[in-house]
Amino acid sequence: MLLSKGFEIEVYTGTPQGEIVGLSDRIVADLDGFIIEPDSRNVEYTTAPFTSYERLLCALVLPRRQLRAYLQQIGDYTLIPGSTLSLGGTDTFYRSDLNNPYHTYIEQTYGTKVVTASVHINIGISDPELLMRACRLVRVEAPLYLALSAASPFLDGAPTGYHSTRWGLFPKTPAHVPLFESHAHHIKWVNEQLDLKTMQNVRHLWSSVRPNGDRRPYNLNRLELRICDLIIDPLALLAVTSLIEARLWQLIADPHLDPLVMSSLSAQELVHLADENEMLVAKSSLDATLRHWQDGRSITAHDWIEELYGEVYGFAKQRGFACFLSPVKKILREGNTAQQWLRMFDREPDARAVIIQSIAQVEQQEIELDRYICQPVA
Repeated sequence: MLLSKGFEIEVYTGTPQGEIVGLSDRIVADLDGFIIEPDSRNVEYTTAPFTSYERLLCALVLPRRQLRAYLQQIGDYTLIPGSTLSLGGTDTFYRSDLNNPYHTYIEQTYGTKVVTASVHINIGISDPELLMRACRLVRVEAPLYLALSAASPFLDGAPTGYHSTRWGLFPKTPAHVPLFESHAHHIKWVNEQLDLKTMQNVRHLWSSVRPNGDRRPYNLNRLELRICDLIIDPLALLAVTSLIEARLWQLIADPHLDPLVMSSLSAQELVHLADENEMLVAKSSLDATLRHWQDGRSITAHDWIEELYGEVYGFAKQRGFACFLSPVKKILREGNTAQQWLRMFDREPDARAVIIQSIAQVEQQEIELDRYICQPVA
């Protein structure tokens, strides 16, 4: 038996020339399964939680094919890869719901810094103390998943110096989030934040990873990894997910694989290390030199992921999903989306040309995947 997994996918809509256009109100009105974000230029869909990677692959591809077909019906529109407003539009917030007070708060507090596209990876864990232990481990290793997924090197038509501009600029909220020592600690801390108004509601916990559930912070049933840029390639997304799942099976087999137990650093030092590593990876992704949570030693994100892959491969193989893990090696070999885009930009310094080429490549890949795994879209 595998852990259940589900995704929240945010993606931009726009023209084949890379211009991002707000269409979410029309999409949500006409298509089931899509929801608005505060800004109308991106739209979100979620997959049901499945244990099977084969079912997840179809659940990722089919809604996108349906969305593409709809966009073609209403005009010459498509889906835009990347996690930031790569070619422009940061000067204006395009509200999707003018009557939503939470959206008003977000626009007035953060502006277009939050108009990003990403993927949230949810993995089912029903035992609250195991969930807290899993969140601790994933929190200190979250930078590695960002390194694999970085896909936002441009903003307003130019390179920013970040591989993940999205995470470099994103307003993580509250500013300080501890490693939760227990479920009781998490409940107490969340309620304190609500009293202090550093969180507007229980959803307003914007950190790299958080426990999630039907009645937060009390009834929790899943780990939600929020740090990843949009991984537009479904096979790459499943690879990153399988790396996390294999790591969690290793944790389940060895409860001592817990930063509060295994590390030579204090809980506060671990939080500082994780936050610092996140910023280093936002800048340089796989090339970043990080500090390892176990003992503070220096290691590149690329080499750390190689080490992690070797540690967890046996758990993936034992449970029958090692084939979905293997594309991690391809990312390490060829680079993540941001690195590939920046290499293209070095050859031809035109961000629009890079985005236009990527739009076409992504669409062709989805057509081919759809042909093999799902019923064709009418």
